[in-house]
Amino acid sequence: MTDVPRVVLSAPSSGHGTGAVSLGLLAALADRDLPVAGFKVGPDQVDAAYLGLAAGRPGRTLDPRLVGPERIVPLFAHGAAGTGFALVQGTMGLYDSVAGRPESESTAAVATALRSPVVLVVDVAAMGQSVAALVHGFRAYDDELWLGGVILNRVASPRHEALLREALDDVGVPVYGALRRHELPPVLPARRYGTGPVVRGDADAERGVRRLGEAVAATVDLDRLLVLARSAPALTVQAWSPEPADAPAASAERPVVALAGGPAGAYSHPEVAELAARRRRRVVTLDPLRERGGCPAGGAGRVVGG
Repeated sequence: MTDVPRVVLSAPSSGHGTGAVSLGLLAALADRDLPVAGFKVGPDQVDAAYLGLAAGRPGRTLDPRLVGPERIVPLFAHGAAGTGFALVQGTMGLYDSVAGRPESESTAAVATALRSPVVLVVDVAAMGQSVAALVHGFRAYDDELWLGGVILNRVASPRHEALLREALDDVGVPVYGALRRHELPPVLPARRYGTGPVVRGDADAERGVRRLGEAVAATVDLDRLLVLARSAPALTVQAWSPEPADAPAASAERPVVALAGGPAGAYSHPEVAELAARRRRRVVTLDPLRERGGCPAGGAGRVVGG
């Protein structure tokens, strides 16, 4: 059983600022010395890497299509073990699925499986009272979904914020924060660099995440959001374990598995190193941009994560 406090952060569609708000929330809560974990719905290792940078522990993906819907909750329980808060960043819109299977592969499906409240990030730059109709529609679309509230992004002014809050109060939707148009600037390295800035430990990536944390800490009611996260019920599931049923016996020789990466970690999914270690492999990280040649002495193989 796992009773980790948790929220799923999603949006009506891509482009509402979910990624920046997710990083900011994790960085802000980690700055309070709260152990946190970050997850990304879908196969996006870039977002997962930055979530890991903000959380101070490996960011992980929850991809129903890759691992099967039945493994999502056990993988979450494994990755969130020992933390006081877990954030799951959605993909695309809340009910969207690239493969056309929203009932099992959308962010909404993952949130329902995790029995987690959803906080919707809404870009309100060109919106007024209509925000209430939009959010009410997302809440009413699926009876099983738990829409816990919203975070408003790109608010124009104090008057605009008051108007939006009043409209949402009329439909009973809590507002956990409101960010002005300038408060979530594009501070991270360009996405074309992939996970490289995180794996290399680039100062620009760390500085960008820190700035997002400061912006969210100043505009989002973190205490109130934690109350929502702590209201999520315990998950009665066995956490996934990399321990295989036929684990090899201990021996003096431990074959070496080299993972391509950098000073701050490997390019591979965190589970790759965990599985290798549980198979009694000695896992090392080699930077392919600096270290030439094949496997290290005693090497059984090299893994280049994508």
